[in-house]
Amino acid sequence: MQPLYIATERYGPWLGKEWNEYIEWSGLEQITELVSLDGMLCASVLDEIKDHYWPHIVNEDFMLNYFVDLEFLLEEVGEIVDKNVLCVFRNPPTQPVAPSDVLQFGFLGYDLVDIEGFASALSNCGGFAKSFKNDELNVFGLLNTHKRAFQVQKSLITNYPEEHHADCHVWAIFRAEGT
Repeated sequence: MQPLYIATERYGPWLGKEWNEYIEWSGLEQITELVSLDGMLCASVLDEIKDHYWPHIVNEDFMLNYFVDLEFLLEEVGEIVDKNVLCVFRNPPTQPVAPSDVLQFGFLGYDLVDIEGFASALSNCGGFAKSFKNDELNVFGLLNTHKRAFQVQKSLITNYPEEHHADCHVWAIFRAEGT
């Protein structure tokens, strides 16, 4: 499994009214900070894809914000103070382990994000009660286990075949410590 890297905006209670409205709308009162690959809530901190990024990013539809070279990404986002540097694995067949040669990463959980990388089925679709309960999500808005993440992925397709955001990738998310 190849790790991918992305730097995202942080989303939490320090946002004040915006956060409070999100918690009220979502009902996810247990979340202390949302850490997600949802492009609307936790957008990439890089505003554009620059020409010199091409050798260092995933050259695939909906994946241009994901880097294969952590050191390159860290150089690009080094001056940005308020960010999450994430190590992620898309549809991992088993529980992955993040590399620890450049940074130490802590495992946060699994996100299910539509295949276009637009919205998290877990935290930005208003819930899918036939597939998971909101209280299953941890303090980061993620599922805790590999097994449950893939059960929910399958259940979303089965129970909501017409829902665009139910066609998801499972993402294992690790966050860099001390960035």
